[in-house]
Amino acid sequence: MTPDPRELLKGAGLRLTAPRLAVLEWLASHPHSTAEHVAEGVRERLGAVSTQAVYDVLNTCSRVALVRRIEPAGHPARYETRTGDDHHHLVCRRCGRAEDVDHVHGAAPCLEPSNSAGFAVDAAEVIFWGLCGDCRLPPRNEESSA
Repeated sequence: MTPDPRELLKGAGLRLTAPRLAVLEWLASHPHSTAEHVAEGVRERLGAVSTQAVYDVLNTCSRVALVRRIEPAGHPARYETRTGDDHHHLVCRRCGRAEDVDHVHGAAPCLEPSNSAGFAVDAAEVIFWGLCGDCRLPPRNEESSA
């Protein structure tokens, strides 16, 4: 069952605003969205909302752990509402599609560095790279389908 965004915002001590609710609702059904995609979705629901307002909501919600920001190298940051566990991601090198990957073995962090350099490590972020099923398909030859 998906938590109620109103309750999440109240629990985090944040005011209930239409943009905050719309962002959390959009991300709940569209995980791994970029800020631009979130802004487009929020505008469909609310009308005029600036991209900066959406970034502000994403940053605020990230700060209080209602939203998780992932940053695959070479791709725009992605956002998701799945924050309560230590999962990882698969990212397509070609189209940028991202999917969650549950890790099965070990407690967080599931990886330990060979040398912690004095850090108290409390999390590991893993991104698996490859090609998604759509991008692995050979290109269609338009002439042969005519």
